[in-house]
Amino acid sequence: MFGLFRLFHRTKDVHPILVENQRFFLEFDQSRPIKDYEFTVFDTELTGLNLRKDEIVSIGAVKVRNLRIVPGENFHCYIRPQNLPSKAATLIHRITPDVLNEAHSIEEVLPEFVSFCHGSFLVGHYVGLDVRFLNKALKQYLGGTIHNPCIDTMKLAQLYKEEQWGNYYDKFNYRISFNLEDLSEEYGLPDFEPHDALEDAYQTAYLFLFLVKKLRSGGFETMKDLYMAGRSWRWIF
Repeated sequence: MFGLFRLFHRTKDVHPILVENQRFFLEFDQSRPIKDYEFTVFDTELTGLNLRKDEIVSIGAVKVRNLRIVPGENFHCYIRPQNLPSKAATLIHRITPDVLNEAHSIEEVLPEFVSFCHGSFLVGHYVGLDVRFLNKALKQYLGGTIHNPCIDTMKLAQLYKEEQWGNYYDKFNYRISFNLEDLSEEYGLPDFEPHDALEDAYQTAYLFLFLVKKLRSGGFETMKDLYMAGRSWRWIF
């Protein structure tokens, strides 16, 4: 009773959808097999990489359930920033000012995205960057942050490479790239258009499923095993 009171007291100015999100993950069981869980694989496009001044201009996400991409269950939205992106940023993600001027505000988009992610693990390639920008916006407009546990496919790829090096791989091959496109090409995964939030989400989802399959064969069986691998202390977050 007192625990719930403290939760309510701390979150009384927080949007109800974030209160529900936090409550769901307070005592989240990670002991079941990986296939029992739902994942939201997502990506953002930004006006730049400066957390203080740059903004999200697009979010794309796909659902993975029973370790399969769920057809048609995706999220994609352009977002109207307060300041339009620079020409350099526009050249990268190809989202024009005309598209952004007609887009929804981030205050409108955020509750829908949090709802889409409900009850699932968040997966991204270098996911910390996306989550930092997401939480910055959530604090500003909804009064709190998202509490979904996150898994970084870049860290999973690093772990998989380390396992290869430890067994039979060339330990002295330093020409290794953990870029999403390079990893996908190396592992023969389907090719998607880069620097598009939804396309990158699909690309990351295929990489995630490939790595999960490899790690499961190496003894990573429960969600806790995978989650800890994706947060390994050996890699800088």
